[in-house]
Amino acid sequence: MAAMLAHRGPDGHGLYRDDRIGLAHARLSLVDLSGGFQPIRNAEGTLWLSFNGEIFNYIELRQRLLSLGHRFYTTTDSEVIVHCYEQYGPRAWEMLNGQFAFALWDSGKRQLWLVRDRLGILPLHYARADGHLVFASEAKAIFAGGRLSARFDPAGLAQAFTTWSASAPHTVFAEVRQVLPGTALCFDSSLCVSEQTYWRPDPAGLDLCGLSAAQAAEALEERLERSIALRLRADVPVGAYVSGGLDSSVIASMAKRQSGTPLETFGIRFADPRYDETSEQRLVVDHLGTRHHEFYCRGADIRDALAEVVWHCETPLLRTSPVPLFLLSQRVRDSAIKTVLTGEGADELLAGYTIFKEDQIRRFWARQPESRLRPALLNRIHHYVGGEDARSTTLWQTFFRRGLLDIGHPFYSHLIRWQNTAWSLRLLAPDIRAAGGLDTAVERAEAAMPPGWRSWDPLTRAQWIEIQGFMSAYLLSCQGDRVAMAHGIEARYPFLDPDIVDFCLALPRRHKMLGLKDKLALRRVASRHLPEAIWNRRKQPFRAPIGRALCGPDADEFGDLLAEDGLAASGLFDRPATSQLLRKAQRVGGDLAGEREEMGLVGALTLRLLDIAFRRDFADRARQARLQFDRSTPEVFIDHATIPSVDANNSPPLAAGRS
Repeated sequence: MAAMLAHRGPDGHGLYRDDRIGLAHARLSLVDLSGGFQPIRNAEGTLWLSFNGEIFNYIELRQRLLSLGHRFYTTTDSEVIVHCYEQYGPRAWEMLNGQFAFALWDSGKRQLWLVRDRLGILPLHYARADGHLVFASEAKAIFAGGRLSARFDPAGLAQAFTTWSASAPHTVFAEVRQVLPGTALCFDSSLCVSEQTYWRPDPAGLDLCGLSAAQAAEALEERLERSIALRLRADVPVGAYVSGGLDSSVIASMAKRQSGTPLETFGIRFADPRYDETSEQRLVVDHLGTRHHEFYCRGADIRDALAEVVWHCETPLLRTSPVPLFLLSQRVRDSAIKTVLTGEGADELLAGYTIFKEDQIRRFWARQPESRLRPALLNRIHHYVGGEDARSTTLWQTFFRRGLLDIGHPFYSHLIRWQNTAWSLRLLAPDIRAAGGLDTAVERAEAAMPPGWRSWDPLTRAQWIEIQGFMSAYLLSCQGDRVAMAHGIEARYPFLDPDIVDFCLALPRRHKMLGLKDKLALRRVASRHLPEAIWNRRKQPFRAPIGRALCGPDADEFGDLLAEDGLAASGLFDRPATSQLLRKAQRVGGDLAGEREEMGLVGALTLRLLDIAFRRDFADRARQARLQFDRSTPEVFIDHATIPSVDANNSPPLAAGRS
C-alpha cells in the first residue's frame, strides 16, 4: 500500500504496527528535513500519526504547547498535531491552519481518527473489507492492500459525467468513500464510526457591512500577506505558478516581496494560440523579476500523458486541463523545487467565474423574458467561446433560456451547466445511466450543503455550490493535488487560508461583484502592485486543447482505445453512441462543434483508460511499484504486534490500513 503512494512521498518512508492497526507513511520532506519521519508519536508512544500535508501555523502552536509543558523530539509541523490532540482532544482540529489529511491512532482509547482539512485540499479515502478498515490518501493504495478490488460504482460514474466528479463522501469506486472536507471520523474498537464536523461556512460569521471599498481591499491585503508568509515556511525553496491571470499574479507579487531569495516561477505555453497566455505571463515575470520556467505544451504532449494523468486522478475527466498541469509539475520537480504557491480559490471566494455573472444576467433576463437586449449581455462574459456571430444566434439564446424562469430553484445558478454536461451520460451503459443523472446529482449536492444554506443570498449560495461541487471535488484534486503530487510537488493555496475564506464569504457583494466587474477588492489590491493590463484583465479560464489533440491526424491510438471490442469488454459504454461520437470526431479532425461533444469525447476516453489502469493492468502496476519501493529502507520501523489480530474478546482489528 505504501509503495503505491511513493510518488506522494519520494523522500523516505516509515511503518508502524501493533495488534490493532498498521500505519505507513511516504514522506515529502519540506520541514525538518533530517528528522520528522513518520509515523510520529507522543512521548509515551500511545499516540501515532500518519500525516499528509502542512500545518502552516505550527510554530505558534508549538510555542503554546511548550508553555504548557509539552516536549517535542522533532521540529516538524506534524508533531504539533499529536500534542494538540493530547492537550485539547478533538477540539485540536479547529486550531490547525493548513491543508491536511491524517490518521491518528489513540491506542489508549482504541480510537482511530481520520481527519481532513476544511476545504478538502488533500484526499483521504477509506473502505471496509473483510472485517477491517482500510484507508489511504488515494484509492489505488486501498486496492493494493489486497482486501478490496477495484470495481466501479455506477452512481459515482453517472455523477462524474454530470457534475465533473463524484462528490464526497462518494467516489467512482464501489465501497470506497471519501472523508468529507471539514470532517473528522472516529472509529472505535468495534469499527463503529462517529462523525464530527469541525468547520462549516458561515457567511454571517463576521459583520463586514460597514467596510468601504478601500477598507475591504486593505483588510484582504493584510490577510493575504499573512497567509503567504505562513505558506512560505519551509526548509526548501518555495516557487509559484504564474498563469498570466490576476490571482496567480497577486500571489507571485506578494511572495516575491516577502521571499528572501529569488522567486522561481512556472508557467505553461500552448502551441494552440486559442489557449496560450504567454504574453501576459511574461509581462508579469518581467515586472516582478522572477526566474521563470516555461513548459511548452503541444497536442502530442496531452495525448502522451493522458493515461498517466487518469491513473493519478482516479476518475474519468471531462477536460484535458489536468494534463498540462501534470506536465508542469514535472518541470517543477526537474528544477529542484518541491512546493509552489498557486492562485486557486480566488474565483470561488470573490465571484470571479463567469457562472456567477451568468446567474446574475439570467435572473435579470427572467424579469423580462421576451427581451432581446438582456440576453445579449451573455456575449460579454463568454468572449472566449466561439466567435461573435455564433454568440448572436438563436441557438445561443435557446441554450441559456432553458429553465430561465425557475429562479426559485436552489441550484438555479448551476442547473444549466449540469444539464449541458449530462449530455455525456448517453455514452454510458444503460445500467450506469439509470443509477444517476441530473436528479441524483442535485440530491447529492443538496445533501452535502451546510445548514441554513437556503437562506443565503443567491450569490453566496452559488459560490458555495461552486466551492463544494467543483473546487473541492474536482479543481483541488484533478487540477491540484493529484497532478502535483504525481511528481512529489506540494501545491499551496494562499487564498484558501481559513481566515481569508471566512472573510470572503462574509464580504458584502459590492466588494466582490458590481455589474459584470468581478473580484473588486482583489483588483484594488492588485492595482498597487501589478501593471493595469494584469489587474484589470478579463477572466480567461484555464483550458487545454481537446478535439485536435485527441482525434487529430496523429491520434490513432485513441481510436483503437474506443474500438468496438474494447467497449464491449468493459461493459461501461453505450457502444453505438460512443462509436458514433468517435467517428464524428475523427471525420472532422477533432473539430467538434460544441462543448458537450468535447466533454463526451474526453469522458469516454478517460473512462476507458481508467478501466484499463485499475482493472486490467493494476496487478502489474502494483508489482512494479513494490519492486521499486523495496529497494529503500524505512526511516521509521516500529512493530508492536505480538498477538493475532483477533483479540480475546473476539472484536475485529481496528484497522489494517495505511495513510
